[in-house]
Amino acid sequence: MDKIPKIPKLLYSYLATEILTPFMASFVVMNSVFFLAKLIPFLNVVLELEIGILDFIRLFCYLFPNMFLYSIPMAAMIGVIISFTRLSADAEILAFKASGVSLYQMVPPVLLVSFFIAILTGYISITLLPKSETAMKQLMFQVAKEKIDKGIKEHCFTEALGDLVIYVESIDKKSGKWRNVWVSDMRGQLNPVITMAQTGSMVANVEQMLVTIVLSNGSLHRPDNNRSQIINFNQYTINIPLQPPTVLGGADVTKRSGDSMTMTELQSAASIVGHETPEGREMMIQFHKRLALPVGCFILSLLGMPLGLQAGPGKRAVGVPLGLGFFVFYYILFTTGRSLADESNLPVLLCMWIPNVILLCIAVFFIYRCANEKSLLPVFIKKSIDILQDWIIKLYVMVFTKLSRGNTK
Repeated sequence: MDKIPKIPKLLYSYLATEILTPFMASFVVMNSVFFLAKLIPFLNVVLELEIGILDFIRLFCYLFPNMFLYSIPMAAMIGVIISFTRLSADAEILAFKASGVSLYQMVPPVLLVSFFIAILTGYISITLLPKSETAMKQLMFQVAKEKIDKGIKEHCFTEALGDLVIYVESIDKKSGKWRNVWVSDMRGQLNPVITMAQTGSMVANVEQMLVTIVLSNGSLHRPDNNRSQIINFNQYTINIPLQPPTVLGGADVTKRSGDSMTMTELQSAASIVGHETPEGREMMIQFHKRLALPVGCFILSLLGMPLGLQAGPGKRAVGVPLGLGFFVFYYILFTTGRSLADESNLPVLLCMWIPNVILLCIAVFFIYRCANEKSLLPVFIKKSIDILQDWIIKLYVMVFTKLSRGNTK
């Protein structure tokens, strides 16, 4: 009976440590850059809405899941590239091979580390991202509502609600109820609709993100060119869609987008409106995006191994530039697939997952080439690229020469 081969724990732990160290460093650096890039526009929102320090910290924490969704895959790929670049440059890979350790035996720790990083990315994409989007909208909604509450004062015309103007004669400090209320509503009207009531109040539903003005015992005056209309009421409600200037790109915080829905809610919404309708396809695009990006993170990490192996004694370390190039290439493919899913009749599943299939084929092909001591690209592809470069250079020289002669004349 054949013995079960022992797992080289020392080798695996050594390679995993070599990968995780640059991964953590890259993760911190990239998120610091993203943090600084978002800080200036974020501060403008904070100053405009007069957000307190605690709400500021909460609001910024809600931005991190969206940042992590893109920074973790890049940091994972860079971490693998840097680790194998160092191992190759210090001839440790050569020492492993001389000791009988093949490249395929070095793949399991890369797979294991990449898998756990992809699981973390999946948790952020599937669970944390919709929760953070919902929490951010609710917080911005609450902040905007509080600003409106503070802006409504006795014996003052309040214009904080856009086309709604409110005048309140007195406000009960304990209950917050208004006395002798006057409201001018210009929303979709040529002439303002005037509403007068004995009492009123503002109610906010944070769960549904809806602000409602409730008026009691009053009358509504609707002027017209030919005739006016007066309606007496016991209770009258005015629903207000708040649109504060937020870090969400000015989106209506009262509307729930696909970003804030759970995976189950996305599937249910797509089934209700129809999978082939524009709204249904948008829901399914969001559904597959949350699954495809963590898988893409796993494949990018795996691709970093053959790119890092391009370094060595006397060789230039080109792994990081190549990795950044493939990272951009992947997201170009992903964006293209998303556009096709949104604008064409192709299956959403195909459009959203084809970039991962292409990148996986490239990663497997590169690992196979490196394991067999071959260059990443076959000779005929290299020659074709060299010929293309020479042709581009000659074309550039020819055009530049003609332009120089034309300017001389």
